[in-house]
Amino acid sequence: MGPRVVCQVCNEAQSKYKCPSCRAPYCSVPCFKKHKENPCALPVSSEVKPPSPELLVERPLLVEEPSQVLQRPQLEAIASSGEICSALKDENLQKLILSIDCSPDAEKELEKAMGVDVFRVFTDKILSTIETSSSSANANS
Repeated sequence: MGPRVVCQVCNEAQSKYKCPSCRAPYCSVPCFKKHKENPCALPVSSEVKPPSPELLVERPLLVEEPSQVLQRPQLEAIASSGEICSALKDENLQKLILSIDCSPDAEKELEKAMGVDVFRVFTDKILSTIETSSSSANANS
């Protein structure tokens, strides 16, 4: 069990809950109501920031081989994979994906990212999930 946290509103009782907006600990409904008298928000991490609009790169979707486009069942398998969702919580991985997405030369950034273990393991998980999804889809056909 984790350390006991005191209510940030009354500073007396042990907190039982956390504000859904800012994650501040509180102990009761009255303390929650008092806390909500002032607007609050989830603290923004100084490490990972969403890209500003000027950093977004418009890229046309060019597909030379239509068979390389993921199908809905494959995308659903990726989205529902606990292993992939868990990996996406890694801030280093988030930064790598953001640097690829915001780069004017995404292919070059992707090549660089493939040299980083956390990214390579992540892509292996995605490929494995896609292959498993495709195998089970073909077996059901």
